[in-house]
Amino acid sequence: MRLLKFRRFNFFYDPYLLVSIILLSFIGLIVLYSASQGNTTIVIKQSIFVFFGIMLMIGVSQPDPAFYKNISGLFLVFSIFLVILTILFGNEINGAKRWLDLGFFTLQPSELIKIALPIFLASYLYDKSLPINLRHTFISILIIGASFFLIVFQPDLGTSIVVLLAGFYVLFLAGLSWKFIGSAFAMFTLSLPFLWNNLLEPFQRQRIATLFNPEADPFGAGWNITQSKIAIGSGGIFGKGYGSGSQAHLDFLPETKTDFIFAVIAEEFGFFGTLILLSIYTFILFRCFYLSFNARDRFCRLTIGGLSLIFVTTIFVNLGMVVGILPVVGMPLPFISMGGTSLLSFYIAFGIIISMASHKKLIQQ
Repeated sequence: MRLLKFRRFNFFYDPYLLVSIILLSFIGLIVLYSASQGNTTIVIKQSIFVFFGIMLMIGVSQPDPAFYKNISGLFLVFSIFLVILTILFGNEINGAKRWLDLGFFTLQPSELIKIALPIFLASYLYDKSLPINLRHTFISILIIGASFFLIVFQPDLGTSIVVLLAGFYVLFLAGLSWKFIGSAFAMFTLSLPFLWNNLLEPFQRQRIATLFNPEADPFGAGWNITQSKIAIGSGGIFGKGYGSGSQAHLDFLPETKTDFIFAVIAEEFGFFGTLILLSIYTFILFRCFYLSFNARDRFCRLTIGGLSLIFVTTIFVNLGMVVGILPVVGMPLPFISMGGTSLLSFYIAFGIIISMASHKKLIQQ
């Protein structure tokens, strides 16, 4: 981490995270140009989001962590309010209300809850004795459940699962007892039939069923997974070359700019290309874990841990659905997939992580 002193203010940053994320963003723009078949309009629009996102990340990293602790409740309430507005007045696309049209920008408020929820829980639990007692656990679960079900009703299964995990990550890191974890897992297992019949939409049940047997309907429900596997396998060791992926450029592969952009990378750059990408992700993750272990207090440790685990969960879900081990739930690949709110939310998350880590130097001086 670094602290640059200027005449009137201090500039906080972490060179490892900053360089890695800028590198990922640059790779994302290069891949997006090929995935969009040379559509410069899409790339320019994404470039604007990337530039604004990097500036936003740098700006968000400057306040002291105490600022985020103080506004955590307001941030969560505001995010939930936006989700409710979206359910009531949002744009409906393919049967889902996930986006709020602001005129100049289409906002997906559920992406904000991914950040707001772990920060609030870290603020609530940072000074609680270990292990967390039942009252604090119950209150935390109520907040997590309310956030989860609001997003489920949009419906948005992928983001709702990430939000659910985000809450439980912080609970676990804060000292949730293993006895409670085991009991909760048993209750979840027993409730699966109820959740299957009452919580999931028919198209969501179809996606899960397709996961186990995509060959049953290769030209229908199984098309996405089948074409994705073909694209990944055909890339081989070194790939077919930049802009030469047949699955993407002949329109066999769906959602090449968003959910399945990793398949484009695998087809065009092969095993080595994907290895480089995953190596950058792994470096960022281990850097975040290092910063979490060395954070200045428990609030910072919980926040960095929770946000970094959301990051790795999003990567895992995206790669899992692309290679066919998880159902297709609509999850972008961080800093690579095309998108506005999702992209900006990760820039904000890493800005907060840098704030939590870099301000430690000021305390030590």
